Amino acid sequence: MELRNRALYCSFCVVAVLLCSSEVFAGDIVHQDDIAPKRPGCDNNFVLVKVPLWVDGREVMQFVGVGARFGPTLESKEKRANQTRVAVADPPDCCSTPKNKLTGEVILVHRGNCSFVTKANVAEAAGASALLIINNQRELFKMVCEANETDVDIGIPVVMLPQDAGATLKQSMLNTSHVSIQMYSPQRPEVDVAEVFLWLMAVGTILCASYWSAWSAREAAIEQDKLLKDGSDEYLSNNTYSSGVVDINTTSAVFFVVIASCFLFMLYKLMSYWFIEVLVVVFCIGGVEGLQTCLVALLSCFRWFEHAGETYVKVPFVGAVSYLTLAVSPFCIAFAVLWAVFRRVSFAWIGQDILGIALIITVLQIIRVPNLKVGTVLLGCAFLYDIFWVFISKWWFHKSVMIVVARGDGSGEDGIPMLLKIPRMFDPWGGYSIIGFGDIILPGLLIAFSLRYDWLSNKRLRAGYFLWAMIAYGLGLLVTYVALNLMDGHGQPALLYIVPFTLGTLITLGKKRGELKHLWTRGEPDRPCPHVQLRQDEQ
Repeated sequence: MELRNRALYCSFCVVAVLLCSSEVFAGDIVHQDDIAPKRPGCDNNFVLVKVPLWVDGREVMQFVGVGARFGPTLESKEKRANQTRVAVADPPDCCSTPKNKLTGEVILVHRGNCSFVTKANVAEAAGASALLIINNQRELFKMVCEANETDVDIGIPVVMLPQDAGATLKQSMLNTSHVSIQMYSPQRPEVDVAEVFLWLMAVGTILCASYWSAWSAREAAIEQDKLLKDGSDEYLSNNTYSSGVVDINTTSAVFFVVIASCFLFMLYKLMSYWFIEVLVVVFCIGGVEGLQTCLVALLSCFRWFEHAGETYVKVPFVGAVSYLTLAVSPFCIAFAVLWAVFRRVSFAWIGQDILGIALIITVLQIIRVPNLKVGTVLLGCAFLYDIFWVFISKWWFHKSVMIVVARGDGSGEDGIPMLLKIPRMFDPWGGYSIIGFGDIILPGLLIAFSLRYDWLSNKRLRAGYFLWAMIAYGLGLLVTYVALNLMDGHGQPALLYIVPFTLGTLITLGKKRGELKHLWTRGEPDRPCPHVQLRQDEQ
């Protein structure tokens, strides 16, 4: 049992460090730019633009570009966007008057040799209805006005496409002369159903884990009281017995955040396809352990599996393992392997969420905060960690390290696996709403502590701390999503909002009820009175 507990503790450390990336993210649609400030005629937001490609009257594919800081705004609905033929500029850079005659076509040009505003003025003067610029890189580039440019009153929309999209478009034009496109920038809905479900998943996960943790603590207290009442020597021997729980202290709480920062920085520097593969393997190991623990605990509640759960067999290098664990292990391993193999299919997020939720519940059952002091240190450090790596890291690395890691930029994958995610159902841009494990695990440790305290103190629901901590967490996460939508989808450090709500609620209630000192230092009710009551409840 001791070996198993240590393995689970190590699984927690590895997975939580891998992404205690506490962040809620929905994907950027509107981009702000502080380097090139707005000025009259050059004050558009940078919006993503959909560019469907039509060949011989049939839509064959769709590109995504970015609109310029200058020019008119694009239509937001596809049905209002005109279908316009495309012509390749001659010369390709469109820095001088094109040789080909234009009668309202969209002109396709290459980036370079002159400014974006110059290209737009030349294209508009030549009779083009829009300007489509092909970037010289696979990424998109924000097109701004130069400081010395005055002729910025552009009357045609200007959109940039990445290099590979431009090459595909040009190849299509070589094969046929009937090539046309649409350009429109659909708006993201204020609230997507995915965010509601993600909120319910996060709250439900903490709720289940907290009740499991409190139930285990209560059972352990009842058993301990029985041993004390009998006065047997068994109680003394149990002092050295592993209870299956690991209590963290203030030192380990601080150390954890430091290690998490180091690992996050390593992820940022080493982000690549092969490194994502390593993370997938680690996530599968943790997911199998979590799913197995949850299934064994659930099945043990049924009398048909009670005997199998209490009968053990020795397994080399592992120790004593119940027959029920051996029975469910192949299923858990197969489930994780299938997810890893098919993780790129559209519905793979379901398997990822199942493994992630099982892992989080298991972690919150095994790792415990012993008192409010440790919880305050842990969440306080995580609060600063979140703000630094989402916002302040931009000053040193020119990018938000947390957002880059969460999206898996440069890896060819749709984000790293240590996240709960749901596809955005009514978003014309698609994508996922995601939440990091840290947004659930770290506040969940404190909330589970509050329910254990309530149960062992025989507090009613409204007179205890758990209900109010749970409400505070839900409100904090809700405010996070409000901030996410107000910031046009920019990733938000969820703990920036969750920590003040949850921690502030517990400290305020404890101070108001005169129990703050007890919560802060001891974190457990005085013995033996609460446990006497527990024994009476059992009779």
